[in-house]
Amino acid sequence: MSKKNRRSFLQKMAGGIVGVSFLPAGLRASGVEALAEDYPLLLSTSANDKIRIACIGMGIMGFNNCRTALSLPGVELVAVCDLYDGHLVRSKEVFGDHLFTTRDYREIINRKDVDAVIVATSDHWHDKISIAAMEAGKAVYCEKPMVHHLDEGHAIIEAQRKTGQVFQVGSQRVSSIVYHKAKELYESGIIGDLILAEVWYDRHSALGAWQYSIPTDASEKTVDWKGFLGDAPKMPFDKTRFFRWRNYQDYGTGVAGDLYVHLFSGLHTILSSNGPNRIYASGGLRYWKDGRDVPDIILGIYDYPETKTHPAFNLQLRSNFVDGSGGGSKFRFVGSEGIMEVRGRSVVVSQRKLPNAPGYGGWDTYGTFSEAQQKDYEKWYAATYPAESRMRGPKEMEYTAPEGYSSSRAHWMNFLNAMRGGPKVVEDASFGLRAAGPSLASNMSYFGQQIINWDPDGMKVV
Repeated sequence: MSKKNRRSFLQKMAGGIVGVSFLPAGLRASGVEALAEDYPLLLSTSANDKIRIACIGMGIMGFNNCRTALSLPGVELVAVCDLYDGHLVRSKEVFGDHLFTTRDYREIINRKDVDAVIVATSDHWHDKISIAAMEAGKAVYCEKPMVHHLDEGHAIIEAQRKTGQVFQVGSQRVSSIVYHKAKELYESGIIGDLILAEVWYDRHSALGAWQYSIPTDASEKTVDWKGFLGDAPKMPFDKTRFFRWRNYQDYGTGVAGDLYVHLFSGLHTILSSNGPNRIYASGGLRYWKDGRDVPDIILGIYDYPETKTHPAFNLQLRSNFVDGSGGGSKFRFVGSEGIMEVRGRSVVVSQRKLPNAPGYGGWDTYGTFSEAQQKDYEKWYAATYPAESRMRGPKEMEYTAPEGYSSSRAHWMNFLNAMRGGPKVVEDASFGLRAAGPSLASNMSYFGQQIINWDPDGMKVV
């Protein structure tokens, strides 16, 4: 970016002038640039263009996804599937008695009146149901992480390629206007060369730590335990494992699979990156010693190789469920000319140019020289390093998403418009594996106490 263009860009940022030119075609067509609560869908939503959806897995994210999808025009929920009877009863209470309900996901994907399927099950069912749904001619909105094990990822990519179906992973940050503004800022060169990225996502609550509520009527009569286990190790009915499945490696992917996927998705969106090539993770089970076999604190260090979109840099990730400050998430990008932070609904840039001259002044530098040498040094320094080349700042600018904006709705509009023949989804199966891959490799590193070498282009462990 030229000095003139950068100066103009900074003036616009400081003045709060924010356009939508930075959005990719898929998101512009999804209407995410609209500043009202009800974003218009720019593609047809006539009666003949209604999209009928079904949801498999009516837990927390199943209900959330259904509510979000139904808040958009041209969407109808026709069927749901769950292995706990109470979730099916509640689905009809919330969405209407017209719903077809079942415990068998195959009855959902075989229905001719279903155009798209939400897969919001435990992680260990994601690959099987997603592939079966695409092969049955359904579009798929699959909750993150895309897979339970790394060796499942390429099968989903191949199923998407072979069937030609729309497939999107449910990590909403990739469709967020905030993250695409951060992408535009980064690509403008506003923080110079990227040196370090620090990202965290912490929680401080029992529910945040997956201590989910267990209904009092939970039993082998109300729960299809055998159906839940699937290809997981066989064991007697355990209501805690069923309702708090994220706590167990047999069904979930731990903190990394739940939260790191969001962080990698956001990071890769901003930097147009395929991922790291070297991974090391540590952590432990420090507080939530409730029978779970995954850590409640995990820390990761990642090496990113140089690419066309970014220089080589290091990434630090952190997630913990014992955060005393109340939790939260932030992205911090440290560059040679400034720092950019993504803070929930806003992007903040602080211009703080790193020094390109030796240290100057005080007893910790030339103060130990003789008085005569100090004077000579001052003259030399002033001539060699003019004042304008020294460190300046900080100068701060902020962009905040408009009131009422929802990245979840933007993500769903991206999915629905792709089904209507619009631009491709932002987070397809390959993107999904490039986010899930480093996350699950973090688990491999933690449990194996080893460094993992990852191929970000081939999406596999080296």
